[in-house]
Amino acid sequence: MMKKKKFLEKLSIPAFALLFAIVLMAGCKDDPVPEPEPEDKKTAPDLTIKVNQFFKDVMEDVYLWYGTLPTIDIRYEFDSKAYFEKLLYTEDKWSFVTDDIKSLENSFEGKETSYGWSLAFGRFSDTQKIFALVEYVYPNTPAAAAGFKRGDMIYKMNGADINDTDYMKLLTSTSLTCTYGQYVTGSGITNEKTASMTALELSFNPVQFTNIIEHGGHKIGYLFYAQYISNYNHSIDSVLQLFTENQITDLVIDLRYNPGGTIDAAQHLCSSIAPLNVVNEQKILVKFQWNDKYQAYWQSNNATDQLQVPFLNNVAQKLGLNKVWIITGSGTASASELTITGLKPYMTVTTVGETTYGKYTASITLKPEDFYETASYYKEIENWGVQPIILKYANSLGVTDFKDGFSPDVPAEDDLFSPIPLGDKKEALLKKTIENITGEVILAVKSAQRPANVEIFDRGFSKYDDFKRELPLQDLKKVILKRE
Repeated sequence: MMKKKKFLEKLSIPAFALLFAIVLMAGCKDDPVPEPEPEDKKTAPDLTIKVNQFFKDVMEDVYLWYGTLPTIDIRYEFDSKAYFEKLLYTEDKWSFVTDDIKSLENSFEGKETSYGWSLAFGRFSDTQKIFALVEYVYPNTPAAAAGFKRGDMIYKMNGADINDTDYMKLLTSTSLTCTYGQYVTGSGITNEKTASMTALELSFNPVQFTNIIEHGGHKIGYLFYAQYISNYNHSIDSVLQLFTENQITDLVIDLRYNPGGTIDAAQHLCSSIAPLNVVNEQKILVKFQWNDKYQAYWQSNNATDQLQVPFLNNVAQKLGLNKVWIITGSGTASASELTITGLKPYMTVTTVGETTYGKYTASITLKPEDFYETASYYKEIENWGVQPIILKYANSLGVTDFKDGFSPDVPAEDDLFSPIPLGDKKEALLKKTIENITGEVILAVKSAQRPANVEIFDRGFSKYDDFKRELPLQDLKKVILKRE
């Protein structure tokens, strides 16, 4: 009989993640013995049932809303991903599963087989044809080599129109040919080009498009941050050191396309810019609310490090600011929103742009080997992984459950059709931010003007789940313990 793992067994993870250790309370209970199946009802294949059992075990243990799980006989669930969807609480837009766990884990470290671009997907309302808009391109990638730039509209893929069933190939395929150009109101698509690319295994540094802008007597440091990845905290340090050496007067952090990431990366960024007394005294950045089993366990064991996240007083750079400007959009989610709400009790945080996504929860990546003792049992399903929501967070004032996101303090629309690069002071949202900082207008440039007959319907953040493409990525790292 296969057994679940018990407490007090550590997984091998970097030491810096220990502050956010997650403990699974699975115990050492044997798996349930399946009831005899009716003779006239066909059951799912054994492998499928095993995957279903894994999902069930995880959700019954760590899921924030485990008390809402429906009673479903896993023997008759032939599609494991569809079965998982049936388990989700009605408000849960974020939990997902994957059958390519290695790729998912790599993405959390900034490694991905990709063309090196970030895309938004839209549709022409009159023709229903799909298009993709390039939000930005990482340097030294296939997309950069092919000449793609912010504002390019991709309207054909492999010589054919893009449709509802295949547009994700722009993110998931290994090779493709794109026809693209710039959309000009009244003229349609101009400067048409065709480019062919092969995806490569890439490592993405999320710290991109930095600049120091002098305007109206201010020296403004600009940092575009694409994703919260702990492996690149040193890149944040380097940029902030440069800002310090150049004696910036103001800081702008661009999170408009940042879907989230690890909490320790958010902790690092916040600690690097918050007021010195807040950082040095290690005040509370956010507090955690687990499911009732875990919450009681942590409280009874006085496990403060599992109930709250403090500011770090040992970061390499301490700007000690009293105010910060953050550029936001519908793709600003999870750890990005944690940054905004976590800093607000201690300093002036002015948001510029569009309403954020609205994710006040955190998740964990779990594999079968994390949950079961017997390798021979889980070996054949080791490609699967579960990313369940395990807690929600609140700032030090108790702000949480912001389902509708955070409305911007300074509303402004992201101009996805504009070729002006991120970090240029004439780019629409940065221009608005600088004007708010300085009180002085920046000479406007002619806008590309968003066509009246288009709608943006999908941000394409994640290729790991067909139903959750806008999902923020991993929020927490883990340590799994065994109970004696």
